[in-house]
Amino acid sequence: MDPLLNFQGQVALITGAADGFGRLLADALAYRGCKLVLTDINEDKLAQAVKDLREASADVVSMVGDIAKESTNEALVKLALESYGQLDIAVNNAGVAHQPGALHTMDEATIDMQLGVNLKGVLFGMKHQIPAMVANGKGHVLNVSSMAGLGGAPKAAPYAAAKHGVMGITKTAAVEYGRKNVRVNAICPFFSPTNLLNLGGFTSEESRAQLAAGCPMKRMADPQEVVNTMVLMLSPGNSFMNGQAIALDGGMSAW
Repeated sequence: MDPLLNFQGQVALITGAADGFGRLLADALAYRGCKLVLTDINEDKLAQAVKDLREASADVVSMVGDIAKESTNEALVKLALESYGQLDIAVNNAGVAHQPGALHTMDEATIDMQLGVNLKGVLFGMKHQIPAMVANGKGHVLNVSSMAGLGGAPKAAPYAAAKHGVMGITKTAAVEYGRKNVRVNAICPFFSPTNLLNLGGFTSEESRAQLAAGCPMKRMADPQEVVNTMVLMLSPGNSFMNGQAIALDGGMSAW
């Protein structure tokens, strides 16, 4: 196997692993020899993902949990260390969207959900992932942010607030822990037809076409395209990237 894509001997923790980017990334890393620690709040979908991966000879353990709770994140890292003795990669991918609306219409429950899953889930994850990596002498955290973390997101203020927060903690941790050989980066995808888009209210072909029209390539990102970039970012050969926010947007940010 090409050494740039060889994940043999590495252990990766992936949140939101039952569906979308998380599930595809689990498949991609397992195929390349990585051991997996997976979590999701959807018990049935997570069980199916684990079953499929094991049938493909992947070495995987899992835990159902709410990533917005610190106890879930602490237990996940403990599971990784008890199962494999190390943690090399953490991908904080779990996320949730909300129905579009102007900022003044957003209720407390919506705001709490966005800040809980999309921001606290990443912050609590890193709080427990990074010490395990420091003890291991190396590590790479990849946070899944969004184009809404790099600029304004009309009708999605709580989501944008959380994703901007992810960018802040990504860059801060990169500076704090780079000297410990622990790197922290983020990927910021454009719209992609995952379940997150459904949660955001973009279920019709017309609404999705309107989203795609804003991209210079006039289409949304295929989920596999996003995951391919995540694999490249996590590559053992990509060992000097730190504190970066990679926009995967078909040229949207070039306007």
